[in-house]
Amino acid sequence: MSARAIARALPHPRPRFWWALLFGSLAASVILRPTIDAMHPQGPPGGEVLYFASGSLLKRLSLGYEGLLADIYWTRVVQYYGRKRIAGARTYELLGPLLGVCTELDPRLVAAYRFGAIFLAEKPPQGAGQPQAAIALLQRGIVANPGVWRLWQDLGFIYYWDLHDYASAARVFKAGSERPGAPLWMKSLAATVAAKGGDPTTSRVLWSEIYRHADNESIRRSAIEHLQAIKAEEDLKELNRLLTAYRLRTGQPARSLGDLVAAGLLRAQPIDPSGVPYGINAAGVAVLGAKSAVKLNLIQ
Repeated sequence: MSARAIARALPHPRPRFWWALLFGSLAASVILRPTIDAMHPQGPPGGEVLYFASGSLLKRLSLGYEGLLADIYWTRVVQYYGRKRIAGARTYELLGPLLGVCTELDPRLVAAYRFGAIFLAEKPPQGAGQPQAAIALLQRGIVANPGVWRLWQDLGFIYYWDLHDYASAARVFKAGSERPGAPLWMKSLAATVAAKGGDPTTSRVLWSEIYRHADNESIRRSAIEHLQAIKAEEDLKELNRLLTAYRLRTGQPARSLGDLVAAGLLRAQPIDPSGVPYGINAAGVAVLGAKSAVKLNLIQ
């Protein structure tokens, strides 16, 4: 809603006054923040602080414009997460509380549940490493938006990858497949996960479906990174099997993967999904190259 539309919607001066007072207070806090920071250069005694921690209180103060205020808080969530991730932070103290305020203000803000769950569940430093908090957020989102099948999809993924709870993942995928507009692959996914949870092939199927149906570039990019990590993990297992075979055949460890090529165990120097050659560490174990862009920690 534009500022002009908001102004037309206000029925008389009193709401204008309280709305201006609220945003005036927020603006004043921004203006005074440098002075406060200068007085406390090490930050507040308890670390990061959320000055408005109650979404229900802000909802009462919003005078009916809680949707607009929710958008403002959602913007703050994204900025906070981005700033912490760029800094390589290991903790995200305000992420959960900010998401709580945001979704209390607007329970139908689906993006806050979906992306907020990703922010919470990802392992540090990519995220907060709090899959249980992500599950709680998505469960609240499902209660508020029972018809949105993508929330069930996201919940199933967290059970699958972060908690390795394949039974719960299968149950959630099946329930999500019964939501309006849910694609047919959700039902087959439930059956696959129930039968072969934890199998790399199943994980590849999951991320392939995410890539095919992603409605956001960042989710699509994350799917590619996970698919690369799954492929690299499989490659490394096979390379280590070949290194063992080489040692048994020759009676000595391979000095490089080139030795495997010379012995006919490999056709050529193996390359990881990011285009960087694999290598061998000092212990004789196959590893990613120093310049590899593959993120194995995504699946470990």
